Amino acid sequence: MAKLIVFGAGGKAGRRVVAEAVTRGHEVTAVVRDPAKHADLQQAGVRLVAGDVTEAQSVAAAAAGHDAALSTVFRPDADPAEFYTAAAKALAAGLAEAGVERLVTVGVGTALEVAPGVAVHDSAEFPAEYRSFSVGHSSEIAVFDGSGLDWAVVTPPPAVLDDKAERTGNYRSGGTSVLPAQDGDAVFSYADLAVALVDEAADPKHHREVVAVSGV
Repeated sequence: MAKLIVFGAGGKAGRRVVAEAVTRGHEVTAVVRDPAKHADLQQAGVRLVAGDVTEAQSVAAAAAGHDAALSTVFRPDADPAEFYTAAAKALAAGLAEAGVERLVTVGVGTALEVAPGVAVHDSAEFPAEYRSFSVGHSSEIAVFDGSGLDWAVVTPPPAVLDDKAERTGNYRSGGTSVLPAQDGDAVFSYADLAVALVDEAADPKHHREVVAVSGV
């Protein structure tokens, strides 16, 4: 059993990470900006706390005593580059202060490669209006790379994830490129993304790298 802290626990991915971790018997601290808005997260095995992922001291205070951290944060109302860079810096500094070495975050699928050195968001057919979010989100990687964290950015396919599909517990993983589709592939689900994230937090297989994940 591990003690895991989840930043962004109130979102679609975060809620499923909390549920997945609790189901496996881990102790979970769920961090949200306003706990009053997410009271339903409070359950056996979960401690719900307020925190600001862009403030290192807030991260450190919440993370002390945990074995690993997960970040599923999403802010559609903020500048992507500013928010994800600030969050990455605060996580790197705050987790170091708290003595938490392992960090697993959710990557953005459009930053995966479709050809060597060519991200989805750099391809000619990619909609220009979505590029700033993808580039901004992936700005966190350079921050993590310059830190002392043992990090992994678990990255789902560049598609809208299925919010309703049941957990299968199965997924493919590997590399920094979009994983090729297989016959009969369903849309990857938040539930199975949570499986991959908790796997990496509790039993790390990828270290200081981006890893693509997809359905089987």
